[in-house]
Amino acid sequence: MQCPYCYYLESKVVDSRVIEGGSTIRRRRECSQCNKRFTTYEVDKSKVIKIKPENKVREDKIERLQEKARLIRQDIIKMIGLAGSGHPGGSLSPADILTALYFEVLHHNPQDAKWEERDRFVLSKGHAAPLLYACLAEAGYFSKDVLSTLRKLGSPLQGHPDMKRLPGIEISSGSLGQGLSVANGMALAGKLDKKDYRVFVLIGDGELDEGQIWEAAMAATHYKLDNLVAILDRNEMQIDGLTEEVMALGLIAEKFRAFGWKTLEIDGHKFKEILKSLSPSQREKDKPLMIVAHTVKGKGVSFMERVVDFHGKAPTKEEMEKALAELS
Repeated sequence: MQCPYCYYLESKVVDSRVIEGGSTIRRRRECSQCNKRFTTYEVDKSKVIKIKPENKVREDKIERLQEKARLIRQDIIKMIGLAGSGHPGGSLSPADILTALYFEVLHHNPQDAKWEERDRFVLSKGHAAPLLYACLAEAGYFSKDVLSTLRKLGSPLQGHPDMKRLPGIEISSGSLGQGLSVANGMALAGKLDKKDYRVFVLIGDGELDEGQIWEAAMAATHYKLDNLVAILDRNEMQIDGLTEEVMALGLIAEKFRAFGWKTLEIDGHKFKEILKSLSPSQREKDKPLMIVAHTVKGKGVSFMERVVDFHGKAPTKEEMEKALAELS
C-alpha cells in the first residue's frame, strides 16, 4: 500500500479491524521507509454487492470499445505530453467509462451538438478535460488535429472545459463540487419540459470532500430525478494523496443509498459491467442512480498506475514515448 507522505510502496499493518457490517477492513499502517503511520479502508470484495455483467453483450462490441479506449488513452498522453502540463492520472482512470458513454450509451449527434433531444453529459471533475476532448474528437465533434493545441494560447482546448469555445461541452467546469448541482438542474428541466433525455455526470472521489455534492445529492432525491445518472470515478487518490487519508470517505454507496439514491458498484474497467450499469433498464422510478466505479488512477500506463504524482504532472518526452509504446 502506497504511503501518502513519501509514496513508498511498502508498509506494515500495525492494527486491523472489521467495520460497517464486515464489508470493510480498517487498517492502520506504518511506512517501511519514513515510518509515518496512515489509515486505509479496504473493501472485502466477497461481501460487496455488485451487478452481474450482462451476458448478452456481444464480444465484438466489447472489443470495439476496448480499441476505442486504447486510442483515447493514446490521445490523452499525446495531448498532455505536448502541452507539458495537465492531469494524466484522473483522465486515464475513467477512460473506459467515457468510451462506453460516447460510443454506445449516449444519444447525441456530433453534427448537431445542440440537438434538444440529446442526452447530457457533465464532466464535474473538469481537470479530466483531456479525456473529454479525446472522446469528442473521436466522435467527430471537431478535428483530431486540434488535440495537439491543448493548453496553448488561443486554443479552444484549455486546461478545463469551456462550453463557449467547443461544441459538445454542456458546461464549463473545473471548480470541484459543482457538477452534480448543474446536472440536477438539467435533469429537472427535462422533467418539467417532458423530455425523455437522461443526464450523466462524472464525479471524482476526491471531489466528495466538497459539501455542495451532498447538498445536491439531497436535492436530487427531493425532486425525484430518476433521469439522472451520477458516476463516481473511485480511483482512491486525489492531489494530496490517498482519499482515505486526506478525508476518509468510507462506504460511499451506502451513504448515497441513505440519501435515497439507487446505487450500484462496478469495476470501472470492465465494459460488460459498465454497459449494464448505464442501461436504461437500471432506472428506478423517482430515484437518481449513483454508480460507484472502482478504477485505477493512471490506468493503462504501468508507471502511472496508482502513482499520486501523476495526478497533475505531465510526462516527460521519454515518459510519453514509453507510455505510447505500452498503449500501442
